[in-house]
Amino acid sequence: MVAKDIMTRSVECIIPSSSITWTARRMKSLDVGFLPICEDDRLIGAVTDRDLVLRVLAEEKDPGTCAVRDIMNTDVHWCYEDQTTEDVSHYMAQKAIRRLLVLNRNKRLVGIISIGDLAKSGEHSKAGQAIDDIAKAPSEAA
Repeated sequence: MVAKDIMTRSVECIIPSSSITWTARRMKSLDVGFLPICEDDRLIGAVTDRDLVLRVLAEEKDPGTCAVRDIMNTDVHWCYEDQTTEDVSHYMAQKAIRRLLVLNRNKRLVGIISIGDLAKSGEHSKAGQAIDDIAKAPSEAA
């Protein structure tokens, strides 16, 4: 099985000039805690609900005037849509990440894979191993 067989295709990108307030509202309306950031049709970063808390609220930045570009992660993890689910789960475990963006060979965003996607696909042992490896990984400081 390959990544495109299990990925969620309905992934929405936001632009780096998006306000924090708008981004938080978008996350709420989509019921997600993660949004990729694209510019000129290219993936350039990502922002999580955790980023909003630690890099905006905890640092007492104004969410109405702060832009996503000010807090986004530029170290974005991704795979190609034709990579095997075994490679994907191993990479997720190695990097201790719970979601992975999926690109086509033209490096255009086409989807996202979560631990849940691995589990729902019947790849239970791979998802379980990835979760186990993630849980054992030292936590990152934001």
